[in-house]
Amino acid sequence: MSVDRLLTTVLGLYRDVHDEVKTQQIFNTTTTLLTHLHNPLNLTLLTSNLLTAPAIWHRPDPLATCYRVISIYHTAARHIYKSERDRSRSTPPTPSAQTGGGGVATETWVRAVVKGADDRSPRWKHLLVLAGILTGLEAGGEDAMSHGLKHLLEGAIVTAANLALGELPKESEPLPTGALALSLTYTFHMLSESSRASINCNLLAPVAAAALLGEAGLSGGLFLGAIDVDVRQTGEQFVWSEHSPSFLHLRQLMAKPLVSSMGALVKIIAYAVGHPNAQPTKVLRLQDDLVAFTQRLLQQWQANKLSELEPSEAHVYLTHETLRTTWPVLWQLLKKITFAGVTVLHAITQRSLLDGYFKSAGVTAPLAVKSLNIFRSLSFISSPHASEFQIYKFTYLASIDTLVQFPEACSAFLQSIKRPDSGVIPAHPLDRTLDLCYLSFAEHLPLNLPPEACDALIVQPAMAYLTQAAPVSGRMVELFESAHSAILSVLSCPHNGDLIVKLAPFYSETLFTSFPKHISPRQFRLAFKTMIQILSPPFPIAATHPNFAETLLEMVRFRITAANPAPLPPGPDAAAGREDAAGPVSEQSTLVMTLIDSLPFLPLHMVEDWMTWAAESLNEIQDRAMREVAQRRYVEILDSGEMDVERAAIGVAWWGSKGGRQLVLFGGPGKPSDQQQFMMSGAIVEEGSKL
Repeated sequence: MSVDRLLTTVLGLYRDVHDEVKTQQIFNTTTTLLTHLHNPLNLTLLTSNLLTAPAIWHRPDPLATCYRVISIYHTAARHIYKSERDRSRSTPPTPSAQTGGGGVATETWVRAVVKGADDRSPRWKHLLVLAGILTGLEAGGEDAMSHGLKHLLEGAIVTAANLALGELPKESEPLPTGALALSLTYTFHMLSESSRASINCNLLAPVAAAALLGEAGLSGGLFLGAIDVDVRQTGEQFVWSEHSPSFLHLRQLMAKPLVSSMGALVKIIAYAVGHPNAQPTKVLRLQDDLVAFTQRLLQQWQANKLSELEPSEAHVYLTHETLRTTWPVLWQLLKKITFAGVTVLHAITQRSLLDGYFKSAGVTAPLAVKSLNIFRSLSFISSPHASEFQIYKFTYLASIDTLVQFPEACSAFLQSIKRPDSGVIPAHPLDRTLDLCYLSFAEHLPLNLPPEACDALIVQPAMAYLTQAAPVSGRMVELFESAHSAILSVLSCPHNGDLIVKLAPFYSETLFTSFPKHISPRQFRLAFKTMIQILSPPFPIAATHPNFAETLLEMVRFRITAANPAPLPPGPDAAAGREDAAGPVSEQSTLVMTLIDSLPFLPLHMVEDWMTWAAESLNEIQDRAMREVAQRRYVEILDSGEMDVERAAIGVAWWGSKGGRQLVLFGGPGKPSDQQQFMMSGAIVEEGSKL
């Protein structure tokens, strides 16, 4: 069949809707015609009819059709350029035009095809054709397009995008939104900066976000709810089969073009949000959409049986099939969603910091609260403790820093996310995850809260994790540490003097009872050192209660003799790489190093006495390796600059002329057997002298 007759046949087939097999044949034939037609008018005619053909557009999955149209023109453009390049290598080019696969030069072919994107079809369909051509020619390398041709294509894409964005409010179906987002997803990074800046970002931001979060993309996060129906429990284990409808749906969701290329789409949204012509009201509306989406995602996960598992327990309570197939795929998608959400939130936060409108309109505090609510909703995927990428940390801390400027908003925010029964440790792992997120927020806010709010909103929820026994796990260690950090942040605020007086004895006793079962050596030392610092000058409580700090030190010193000298087993802290790597530690050696850590914060009149007592306690450690760890820490305190000038001067005098060196390194005078190892061979020792 000749090319012209094939064209007539395909144009006739365009008028009716066909089955899937016939439709695929039409797509394939269209690609063939695009690469073999000789007459530019026929190329224009073919494109014009393709963009209005019922056979193409009346399909069950219209967004898949959009992707196929881009693919057709991508393939055709690559073929035309490759044929032209091959011909130019084998035959000297003519001055007029080099010939392509269908006898049409590349630039002529592009102009003919673009001309077919006429007024008979909507602008968003034009973008599909232009996207296919640009990506196809860009795939050929830097020499595939002349500067003029690339300028022509970029200008056509910008014009079509702006016109399509202006027409979208008139459309009632989500297809145009998804098609426009899909086209720009593949082409936006190829455009020059001037072309990107020419796109109407004020309209682009909400359209791209709607495409990502809506039916064309993540379907509102409702996929998590569907999973619960297919999760079965066999004994103590959960089964989620890879053949279940929910997993097949999840696979289809991840195969959607806008989901599989989510990173590129998110970059477009971030660019549009940061562009000056994007109105602040549109940015705020986009944040509201993100809040609603993440809250829905959290609600869907709360209703899912799999939320009953802590991530560290997955290998115990999930079958091998689930661990190997369905579970990793789910978390791969959830992590992509977290990255996408935080990237958009990062752009919103940057815009709010740079745009004076947000401060003048009084929306700074609500914007920070909404950002933190998004972090809370995503905390079941990645909590602030587990986040590693920089934009997460920046956005999280920037939101906190913004919120602390508004004390009333701080109090209202904590009250809004506080559990009604926050005085007890919840049984559900997801509730514990949300508590971890709550405590992570709370530890940043006490300086801007009155003492009553600090007590009700921070101290009481944190105390639940310090006073009640619970199974030790990775998540519980994080919760214990967050609870201690929250309490210490309250105690560190000078305006909480009365609260400190009431809380310090109780918290100190809690520290001792929690160690070493529920709190790591690292956290115990850090918490106790902070307590000593809070109870010592220049903090006001040191003047009203001067004996608090020394009383705590005496409690530690009293416990050293009776403490367990056996090495502590590695805990979750050590597995996470956060425990000290200096050497083995025991309960006893940890208490000794706690005394040593406290020396830089003691009042001047106490420093020398407690340096001596700490050194004496050091020598009660029987294990030589642990004693050497404590000795190194003692020398580090004196040598590293942790002490201020006055305390350092006391330390130098004590170390050099008051027996400190002998006491720390050799156990004090009268220990010749210990000192021998530090003497030169053949050294003369005066008889009867005490070394």
